[in-house]
Amino acid sequence: MNPTAATFGDRDVDPEEKPRLVRRVFESVTGRYDLMNDLMSGGVHRLWKDATAARLNPQPGETVIDCAGGTGDMARRFARLMRAARTRRGGLPGRVVVVDYTESMVRSGLERGGAEEILWSVGDAQRLPLPSASTDAYCIAFGLRNVTQISSALAEARRVLKPGGRFLCLEFSKPTTGALARLYDAYSYQVIPRLGAMVAGDRESYDYLVESIRRFPDQMRLAEQMGEAGFSRVSFTNFSGGVCALHQGWAI
Repeated sequence: MNPTAATFGDRDVDPEEKPRLVRRVFESVTGRYDLMNDLMSGGVHRLWKDATAARLNPQPGETVIDCAGGTGDMARRFARLMRAARTRRGGLPGRVVVVDYTESMVRSGLERGGAEEILWSVGDAQRLPLPSASTDAYCIAFGLRNVTQISSALAEARRVLKPGGRFLCLEFSKPTTGALARLYDAYSYQVIPRLGAMVAGDRESYDYLVESIRRFPDQMRLAEQMGEAGFSRVSFTNFSGGVCALHQGWAI
């Protein structure tokens, strides 16, 4: 691998080229994105997201960043939990700021409707349109592997968090056993691209998504990168035998 290059699927590309390529992928799959998530995971992604939202535990009056928020799956979960907490004990309204690099994804989320707590914006995870130390919590779900430089996105997340703010990353990861890894590889390479071709009419984009998972850092390496970015008390929880992992850290 060229150390100065960015990864894009199974190849290395110029870092300046990757954002355009990633945007093209997600523009292509926007219309069937949520359906494909259900089909690819058998609906299990909903359980992973529910667990992530519960772990983040958004409170009344907080500002939460849903980075790479797409059509708002996580943002809606955060908004519901904020509203429920406010109903129980009062407090100021909270807000969830969705930031996504692809305008068509944001537009699709807006068209679906949403809670009044949600604000939508188009932006780059490596250059967030937010002041330093302005947010209480930051979540990026299935988006970190698509940024050009993971270290830059982590540093930017650390910048916008207040002291004591919490960072969560939900992402596909590395299965913890050889048998599961072999099964997962077979499913990923043989089934997911075919589903993409049949349902979304786009095999190439799902080939990219599979390869982007394979080249993403494993659980321990991502935890190390979070520490290098300045996060404290870094930990991770494996879901479904490590097929997916939730990493957590604190801005202390």
